[in-house]
Amino acid sequence: MDLSFYTQEVAPALLRGLWVSLGLILPSAVFGLAIGVLAGTLRVYGRPLWKRAAEIYGLLFRGFPLLVQLYLWYFGLPQLGIYLSPYAAAVIGFSLCSGAYHAEYIRGALRSIKQGQLQAARCLGFSRTRAVVSILLPQAIRRALPGCGNELIYLIKYSSLAYMVTCIELTGEAKILASMFFKYLEVFFVVGAVYLALVSLASWGLNRLEDAVSIPGFEFIRR
Repeated sequence: MDLSFYTQEVAPALLRGLWVSLGLILPSAVFGLAIGVLAGTLRVYGRPLWKRAAEIYGLLFRGFPLLVQLYLWYFGLPQLGIYLSPYAAAVIGFSLCSGAYHAEYIRGALRSIKQGQLQAARCLGFSRTRAVVSILLPQAIRRALPGCGNELIYLIKYSSLAYMVTCIELTGEAKILASMFFKYLEVFFVVGAVYLALVSLASWGLNRLEDAVSIPGFEFIRR
């Protein structure tokens, strides 16, 4: 085994790609969750127009393959005179796609909460919006956390598609490196181990978060 290949070629290239991957994953996770909470809430408590808009959003972004969405953002928009950098196209694509799935988890969690809580809040003088935001939504997010956590795991893995729109992240660096040295097995085995480490770390963190926000009688089932 040529250790110098790993220390001099593989490690620097994959470290560069890892930082780009993290730069894609973190903002996409935050924006995706925020979009999902908004869309999921509108699906349940929005006015008819907003509810329909949220339904169409979910249908489109869950129905179109993610790679097709990335191509539309990066290669399609220039035909309309809109130019995005590879990084911006990837973050927008990941955020909107992830948000569509988060919306379904939030919607299901809101549906699981007894509507008597909303009625009780209204009787106490809460507006409908304040009751949803202050009382129902915190419970829904807690209940949706396992599903939303799984979406974060998926995001870590499908961030590898960013190199298809020339955003050279971990997989993109590996593809370039493997093509240069014709060592696909060695390079992509290391890449797989890095993604496994990221997923394992995220799973551990999500489990700790679930434990931190759990309430007796509403414990989460471990993934």
